[in-house]
Amino acid sequence: MTTTLILWSHALAALLFGGLALWTVRGAAIGLPRRPLATALALTSLWALAVAGIGAGEMVTRIFETLRNLAWLGFMITLHRRDANVRPPLALGTVYGVVALVSIGTLALHIAASVDTREAAEQIESAVLLLRMLVAVAALVLVQALHAALNPQAGGGLRWIATALAGLWIAEFLLFCTEYLGAQPQPQSIAARGVAMVAVALAMVTALLRKGELNVQVSRTVAYQSLSLVAIGAYFALLALATSALATIGGSNARVFQTAFVLGSTAAILTLVSNGWLRAWTKVKLAKHFFRHRYDYRAEWMRFTETLGAPDGTAPLDERIVKAIADLTESPAGLLLVPDGTGLGLGASWNWDRSLFPAASDTPLADHLAGTGRIIELDGVRKDPHGPDAGAVPAWMLDIADAWVVVPLPHMESLAGAILLARPPLDRALDWEDFDLLKVAGRQVASHLAEARAQEALADAQRFDEFNRRFAFILHDIKNLVSQLTLTARNAERHADKPEFRADMIATLKDSAERMNALLARLSQHHRGRSEAPHAIEVVQLVRRVANVRARQHPVLLSGIGTATAHADPVGLEQLLNHLVQNAIDASQADAPVTLAVGADGLVVTIDVVDQGCGMSPAFVRDKLFKPFVSSKPDGFGIGAFEARQLAAAMDGRIEVASREGQGTRFRVILKAAHAADLRQERAA
Repeated sequence: MTTTLILWSHALAALLFGGLALWTVRGAAIGLPRRPLATALALTSLWALAVAGIGAGEMVTRIFETLRNLAWLGFMITLHRRDANVRPPLALGTVYGVVALVSIGTLALHIAASVDTREAAEQIESAVLLLRMLVAVAALVLVQALHAALNPQAGGGLRWIATALAGLWIAEFLLFCTEYLGAQPQPQSIAARGVAMVAVALAMVTALLRKGELNVQVSRTVAYQSLSLVAIGAYFALLALATSALATIGGSNARVFQTAFVLGSTAAILTLVSNGWLRAWTKVKLAKHFFRHRYDYRAEWMRFTETLGAPDGTAPLDERIVKAIADLTESPAGLLLVPDGTGLGLGASWNWDRSLFPAASDTPLADHLAGTGRIIELDGVRKDPHGPDAGAVPAWMLDIADAWVVVPLPHMESLAGAILLARPPLDRALDWEDFDLLKVAGRQVASHLAEARAQEALADAQRFDEFNRRFAFILHDIKNLVSQLTLTARNAERHADKPEFRADMIATLKDSAERMNALLARLSQHHRGRSEAPHAIEVVQLVRRVANVRARQHPVLLSGIGTATAHADPVGLEQLLNHLVQNAIDASQADAPVTLAVGADGLVVTIDVVDQGCGMSPAFVRDKLFKPFVSSKPDGFGIGAFEARQLAAAMDGRIEVASREGQGTRFRVILKAAHAADLRQERAA
């Protein structure tokens, strides 16, 4: 049964791959490299046919397997060449070349094993099997790199091809693993691979039917990772070959030699990999000799913006700016120089002790950077004390051996600061690519600095504006207090001998002193007065208290219902009513009373302030009444009505106005009603 399944599954796979090859030659694979794809499909068909016809372990089958692998590798690298780049990065091409050479070497070793002695042939075949596993793993890595490099807008056909190729080499790798563990090929595993090949062929059919557009983008990270994985695979292959050789020549001490070699080589590799200088040197050399550009600008810019845009609480913005610039050149530390008078002073630092730097401001450096915008390499200044930048660089900066580069931060026509970078682990001179990247990044962080400083200035201006606004309100309240005290002083000349007047005068003075203290508290930026959150209060008592105080300077009448409970801030409501009552008194004749009327209907509570004064025109009420600093009175500030409406809005209330010229005005304060239970709860609390 297993033999039949091996035969028919591989035969069906050969038929499907052969049909796909013919279909591709006839032009079905739109948007794909047609000839490499047809070649790979045809060789895969011949390989499957050889497995079905003569067996998986025969020499002809191995030859077709090698040719199949080479064809698919050629097809994949062709996909990279058809990208927007003229050619793929040399590092990625090197990986393909190494995998191809290992595949050819595997075939050569297999041929050598077929003509050698039995004992040597077993050792060689074991190494061959390990190399075949290495080829399968490396091919899977390259398929993953191809899939990761696909543009998000790429069609689904190319993704299906990548998935099918992954399935092909996964099946191969699993077969090699079972063969390695069982010391010989298992028929069941070969049959399962045949079924997998049929599934791979069907996935290829789906890919060609979708006819997706080709769009591949090779990232530098993928190239580095591919080289790393190939290096790791090569290390394990070398390890297997070395241990096999030691087993042959080591005699009775072979196990000791093998253990010593594995431990020693592994320790050496880990020591080298953990060395930061070696990693930096390798990265620079790979970038210099394998890539057309040192930097992967997309990755660098994403890391740069991620550092700048880190959420608040991780690090201050100034420190993040230094780190973002330092990361571009792998500098381990940095210092921000900020405008200080006419020069540059010390700002935030990252991984650098600020005590190493003097606190003096460097005016020549600031002028030089602002005038030239040059990035200064300090090593060049140290070597040439008469160079164009030497006169501007301060001596303390040259005395610090780790000081490496000064990057200016120009913004518009000014200098937002500069960043001093520490020497990276791998010391090197800057080239044109470093200069271009640092210039662009410097302008970007300069805009962040300028925006942060603008926001700080705006916050300061808003604080001053808030102070001025409170002061304007307080001036209005002071004017009302002065009017009240002036009236009290005037009446004292006529009624000072009356005991009841003296008692009333003392009460007036106490009330005025309390209100002045409250005004001073409101003027403070840390203490905003005695305002409370709106809660249930008895309105009639508060209105009666306002009426009694104002009655000392002008006739005030109280009318309406005897009880009413509203949601309000008692301090704010009292201040609001004082504004409205004072305006009503100012607009009325000396003998014309001002009326305070309280009403309630279960939903809202109303407080009317009614006068019989000169009144206002509809245009004034509509356009000017509630605007600050606009008043119909010659000595008015135009603040009372404006602040009254703000206070009402803070309690979720509103003010309505009805006025006619020559007939008086009615201000109606409308508040939300509260239930008696709410009032009892407030009193209990």
